[in-house]
Amino acid sequence: PPLLCTSPLSHSTGSDSGVSDSEESVFSGLEDSGSDGSEDDDEGDEEGEAGALDDEGHSGMEKTTEEQVQASTPCPRTEMASARIGDEYAEDSSDEEDIRNTVGNVPLEWYDDFPHVGYDLDGRRIYKPLRTRDELDQFLDKMDDPDYWRTVQDPMTGRDLRLTDEQVALVRRLQSGQFGDVGFNPYEPAVDFFSGDIMIHPVTNRPADKRSFIPSLVEKEKVSRMVHAIKMGWIQPRRPRDPTPSFYDLWAQEDPNAVLGRHKMHVPAPKLALPGHAESYNPPPEYLLSEEERLAWEQQEPGERKLSFLPRKFPSLRAVPAYGRFIQERFERCLDLYLCPRQRKMRVNVQPEDLIPKLPRPRDLQPFPTCQALVYRGHSDLVRCLSVSPGGQWLVSGSDDGSLRLWEVATARCVRTVPVGVVKSVAWNPSPAVCLVAAAVEDSVLLLNPALGDRLVAGSTDQLLSAFVPPEEPPLQPARWLEASEEERQAGLRLRICHGKPVTQVTWHGRGDYLAVVLATQGHTQVLIHQLSRRRSQSPFRRSHGQVQRVAFHPARPFLLVASQRSVRLYHLLRQELTKKLMPNCKWVSSLAVHPAGDNVICGSYDSKLVWFDLDLSTKPYRMLRHHKKALRAVAFHPRYPLFASGSDDGSVIVCHGMVYNDLLQNPLLVPVKVLKGHVLTRDLGVLDVIFHPTQPWVFSSGADGTVRLFT
Repeated sequence: PPLLCTSPLSHSTGSDSGVSDSEESVFSGLEDSGSDGSEDDDEGDEEGEAGALDDEGHSGMEKTTEEQVQASTPCPRTEMASARIGDEYAEDSSDEEDIRNTVGNVPLEWYDDFPHVGYDLDGRRIYKPLRTRDELDQFLDKMDDPDYWRTVQDPMTGRDLRLTDEQVALVRRLQSGQFGDVGFNPYEPAVDFFSGDIMIHPVTNRPADKRSFIPSLVEKEKVSRMVHAIKMGWIQPRRPRDPTPSFYDLWAQEDPNAVLGRHKMHVPAPKLALPGHAESYNPPPEYLLSEEERLAWEQQEPGERKLSFLPRKFPSLRAVPAYGRFIQERFERCLDLYLCPRQRKMRVNVQPEDLIPKLPRPRDLQPFPTCQALVYRGHSDLVRCLSVSPGGQWLVSGSDDGSLRLWEVATARCVRTVPVGVVKSVAWNPSPAVCLVAAAVEDSVLLLNPALGDRLVAGSTDQLLSAFVPPEEPPLQPARWLEASEEERQAGLRLRICHGKPVTQVTWHGRGDYLAVVLATQGHTQVLIHQLSRRRSQSPFRRSHGQVQRVAFHPARPFLLVASQRSVRLYHLLRQELTKKLMPNCKWVSSLAVHPAGDNVICGSYDSKLVWFDLDLSTKPYRMLRHHKKALRAVAFHPRYPLFASGSDDGSVIVCHGMVYNDLLQNPLLVPVKVLKGHVLTRDLGVLDVIFHPTQPWVFSSGADGTVRLFT
């Protein structure tokens, strides 16, 4: 861009300061307004690289300044600069190519989609400089080049132009709102062209115009319009305002023409009740309170008292003291007058039955469990966990009495008792081709073959486990896989997965090869995933998001749901990324279950809430159920029927109908259908685990009273 003015050059050439008219016309700024300093910069740099700097010649910078001075607008120092530069023909640059933009003053956005910016005198295209630098190169230039901040791009040629100190100072002056010229003083003293004294002679001796004596037709028309508007009432002439303030009576009812009087449903001002005998200074004796009545009156809440004061007796009116609550009651009276409704609202007649949502009758939602059928007795301490075999014939329970018991579902007969220690969690392998039970005992997960049911399945499970060949170099793993000893194999134990920390939960993937484990530890190793066929263990997370309460595999897709105390996170295991974060808004999450279709999740919490999430709908809860009185310990979905259940410390199991429709526009239907009771509260604990039968609409529950109950 052409500069306004340049500073004197540092190298003086020693020529005369007097400039002839012909020389001055060269620097007058009229020669070539399209010339630019950026190409001249390049020419100066090329000359500097070639070593063409002799003692008598000019450097590239002086030449740049010379051309910038040529292109600048006239300013007081132009003559000085031209005097110092000397003969412009001392250097012959006729063989150099003129690469300035000669397209003239045309809008350059015409050439936005083209590689060139115009044409030279011979009709050849003038190409833009190649811009192959990406943002990383620009960032490195910004870091390395100390003059990056003063480098701008010339829009006429597309080349980078480095601003000199004078140009930067000029830009800063213009940005701060100052004048471009340094020598300009905006605060020069004003020159009075006319004196303030009254003179007898006029300033000009010119006679007055003829139009100053003739009325103006335009003004006449304006005045006539205003007069007409005032007559018609369109313009109100200014009246003097009344300085006295106007007060409004909020309860004005006497005047029927008043604004409030026109409301047919007007409410009169509330009147105070007249004082009774109790407020007299000398009340009858039956109004005076006895000592017991006075104490009872003081213990009552202020809103429950019949009288807001204590009746007292005085010998004369002169002996009555000032009323202590006078200011407070007067203020409340003003509030009553101010907040009382000015207008009576019409009541909407709504039947209370219409406010209750229309739900189907439980009779229409059968089948669901309604009564207690069997009690499985045998444990001597609280039963923490349950699991059912895939066929629904066998049941396994883990207790704090140090034993794992296997039951026959139909007869409540205890088939086997395996002493293992305090069992925190138990899970039967969901694959029908594998007969395995995983139990969390202290800091290890035990894999047992109960050898119940089909002998072929039990034998093939042992063959599958014994077919594993350990690798020559065992990989580094967060857990150790140990084979069971001969005595333990007699009791049914096949493998032991040892962790360094206590295990709180174990759960299988739907296909039966992977199992997830939750450890009672801090940090990112709270959740581990084990693969049974290859005996591999891995920690899928690099960082922790709080204490993990529960994990669950998605039934159909490669997702893992991790419930911490405040949130439920949904991770994609193949992509290794967080897909969703559900916010239950409860304290704290205690249990987790996934719908068999995989699109809905329920969470139980210690503040007696059951939260239903629709994963397609939102990360906020779709419905929050508060049917239990105490903390929820377990929630479960039925694999086939539209049922889900929750067990709580209040000793009850609540079964709900939860219908999920294939139509995405229809929300799930949640209806509580039955409250099942039977467990006895022990140590303030009730139901600790619930689980549904895989094929029948039955529910199992384990409690702190040491029993397992079947409701059918």
